[in-house]
Amino acid sequence: MTFVLGLLYSYLCSLPLWHTDIWGHLSYGRFIWETKTLPATEPFLPLSKGIPIIDGPWLSQLIGFAIISTPRLQLAGLQGLFAIMVTSCGAMLSWSSYVQTKSSLFAFLTLSVFLLVGSDHLMILRPQLAGTVCFVFVLTRLSCYPCSKSNWVVIPAVFVLWANLHPSFLVGIGFLGCLWLGRNVDLIIRTRSVRGCLHDSHSHRFFLLMILAAAAVLINPYTFRLYQEALFFSANKNLQDLSEWQPLTIKDPLGQIIAGMAIILAAVCRVSPRRVRYWEVLTSLSLGLATLWCSRMVVWLAPVIALIVTRHAFAVWRKLTCVSRVLAQPVRSSKWSLIALVGTFFLLSPLGIAVLTGKQEATIHSLSKETPVFTAEYLNENPPSGMVFATYEWADYLQWAGPENMHLFVNSHAHLIPRDVWLAYMTVIEQRVGWKEILDFYQINTLILDRANREPLIETLKIDPTWISPPIEWEGQVIFTRKPLEIDHK
Repeated sequence: MTFVLGLLYSYLCSLPLWHTDIWGHLSYGRFIWETKTLPATEPFLPLSKGIPIIDGPWLSQLIGFAIISTPRLQLAGLQGLFAIMVTSCGAMLSWSSYVQTKSSLFAFLTLSVFLLVGSDHLMILRPQLAGTVCFVFVLTRLSCYPCSKSNWVVIPAVFVLWANLHPSFLVGIGFLGCLWLGRNVDLIIRTRSVRGCLHDSHSHRFFLLMILAAAAVLINPYTFRLYQEALFFSANKNLQDLSEWQPLTIKDPLGQIIAGMAIILAAVCRVSPRRVRYWEVLTSLSLGLATLWCSRMVVWLAPVIALIVTRHAFAVWRKLTCVSRVLAQPVRSSKWSLIALVGTFFLLSPLGIAVLTGKQEATIHSLSKETPVFTAEYLNENPPSGMVFATYEWADYLQWAGPENMHLFVNSHAHLIPRDVWLAYMTVIEQRVGWKEILDFYQINTLILDRANREPLIETLKIDPTWISPPIEWEGQVIFTRKPLEIDHK
């Protein structure tokens, strides 16, 4: 399993950085480092000036900026950070499965289910990934060692870190609530009495851990306001226009995977000789419904489904093969072999090479093909005047790597954009009625569009006398500039 996880780490380390999300958060990290303070209002978009901001993932942003600013790390450091976080989630889930089953085969199955269900949203480096690591740690820790005395310190400490890395800590508190409520339901069904819940040590432990975690979250720069941000963030109307914030349907490939896993989970639990715990029902059902409401929630559903499916599948396998107990494993120390294996994979990865030698791969190999590197270089050589309209997927990178004082129309932080500005953006990219008047009203002199998704708009602008044609174009990156006004000297 260590070898398999090493291969996974090596593969993830070689993946180019995705072109969205990370660059906007790095810009915030740079702002925090340079100003030595957290932003009180949106600091980058002129049209969002004065919009208050609660920068929940400030610590993730600062860590990311520190990594990319370190001469020996830079882009290789970000690739390594991404690989370490995803691999650590897989390692914790695999180990938890192995502790329960003593089977490497089912540990591998847990890893496979986790990657299959969550791959769509796990492959993007953003602060949410740090929250996923925290969630998987809490999930596996309480699954393997629910009665450990160290949990009284470890769990609250994780929630303190989680609250400053990403405001998704509510998922963790909800999971603790499911453990407590599920334990009580189990007791009531078994004893047919509520009295047992009042004297059960496990129920008391889960409840107190939930209270401690909820209190530990308050150790952040925003205290109670972070709860408000976490609770109402997804209610922002601008987010409803983004695909990852929309409901999941059976037409989507991810929806088909979730539907298939739901059928498998129901079948396995139905024939499993292992008792189905009600925390499993409550957690999988609540996160499953949340994923249907918003597909981005699948990153929390994936590890839960992976653990539940494989544990009950192992119980079914034991029943079918008539194995009465798990065979004792030979007592053998493989510590140094594992350390050598992990060290080898690390040293051969881009991150290991960068740490040891300072050598970096070419930027073109470290960034996804969709990253507007050419556009950023062009804008640095030809600083634009007036407002720059760029697709929100590219705006973050241009904000990070483009001219310092460039005025962008929007970026990927849609929740910080005034509603009228966001509607104007959607009107332009979808060519709704009045889109040309919007370009004039906001005095947009530069348009940056991706040919893969905005072909009709690009072809319309080519024949529009307001814009210079043909535009600057390279590998699908299209830059339109407004024609200068002609002055009549008569």
